[in-house]
Amino acid sequence: MAGPLDPNSAASRPEPSRIGRRTALGLLLGAPLLSACSSVSNPFEQAGPAGPPQQPTVAGNGQVKVGMILPLSAAGNAGVAAQSMRHAAEMALAEFQNPNIQLLIKDDAGSPQGAQQGAQQACDEGAEIILGPLFAGSVPPTAQVARARNVSVIAFSTDSSVAGRGVYLLSFLPESDVNRIVEYSAGIGKRSFAALLPDNAYGTVVEGAFKTAISRKGSCRIVAFEKYSGDRTASARAVAQSLAGADTLFLADDGDAVVATADALTAAGANLRNIQLVGTGLWDNPRVYASASLQGGLYAAPDPSGFRAFAGRYRTRFGSEPVRTATLAYDAVALVAALARTQGPQRFAPDVLTNASGFAGIDGLFRFRTDGTNERGLAVMRVASAGGQAVAGSPKSFGAT
Repeated sequence: MAGPLDPNSAASRPEPSRIGRRTALGLLLGAPLLSACSSVSNPFEQAGPAGPPQQPTVAGNGQVKVGMILPLSAAGNAGVAAQSMRHAAEMALAEFQNPNIQLLIKDDAGSPQGAQQGAQQACDEGAEIILGPLFAGSVPPTAQVARARNVSVIAFSTDSSVAGRGVYLLSFLPESDVNRIVEYSAGIGKRSFAALLPDNAYGTVVEGAFKTAISRKGSCRIVAFEKYSGDRTASARAVAQSLAGADTLFLADDGDAVVATADALTAAGANLRNIQLVGTGLWDNPRVYASASLQGGLYAAPDPSGFRAFAGRYRTRFGSEPVRTATLAYDAVALVAALARTQGPQRFAPDVLTNASGFAGIDGLFRFRTDGTNERGLAVMRVASAGGQAVAGSPKSFGAT
């Protein structure tokens, strides 16, 4: 999904280093796994012009073969992200302690054709499951190849429309953020919501999730709803005039944009100190923390401690900072390693991958839905000048579906 995103802006999560052991234990006991979750869009959904494809590589020497498709030779941020995700995958192999898997790493150069070719090569080489690709446009051709071989795909795109039978998304989907912040707001007595959202792909997804989440809460209602494109003036004025009947204002956009939206509301006469501001994990941004208008606002995101611990180990190992989405590659590899160790011949079957108890990852608890989307367990954070402060922790288990 082409949402407004910064690779390091999303959210953060719980203690990760033992994901392999914890996931395996949770699956063996059939018990819920401990963790948390977040929101964001894939900041790399638009690939730049690709460079020459790199030679495929192999990591690990286990018997269970796992394909991994990344835009390693794509230009710009996409290629940088792919290299960081590959490093994270290799780190997961090292930290899992003798996993029985072998990663078949394929470079799709950021193109659908490259992804299809990489999937074909991985399947021809015996891959039992495919991790990746990163871009939404590359998922369908990968899925076409994989389905013909009865091979599941765990992709990293944030576009829910490419999820489906046998294609699961291990990414930060906005729906989880929206559900968490609406649930929390209702839990502290908020009942009347106003919303001002961007008129783009991200805003459309958030709008659907927001309206659905409100409809599930019989005691809650939407008193004002507007979207904006370039100029926020008219939509901000319309919302500002309706705030007298609202106790909560939902703003979902990236750091710079949400600050501009708050400023437009203030200019339109809104007193933002008299209403509870809420948002998504895209609020995890220095611009938001520096904004006087957004102080005290609440947003849903993974508990930051998991990513901090992961980033520290990554720096020690590679001497550089990981991109925010590197945890996806780490968790994907740790997950398949745990399943290979504990689940026997049916290790990657749909019933195993959609285990209702979920799995514990660096960014907290997550589980795959049968439609290929995911649900994550998130904390609720408060905006403060020093950064996000947790006001509600991540859930320790998922409720019934």
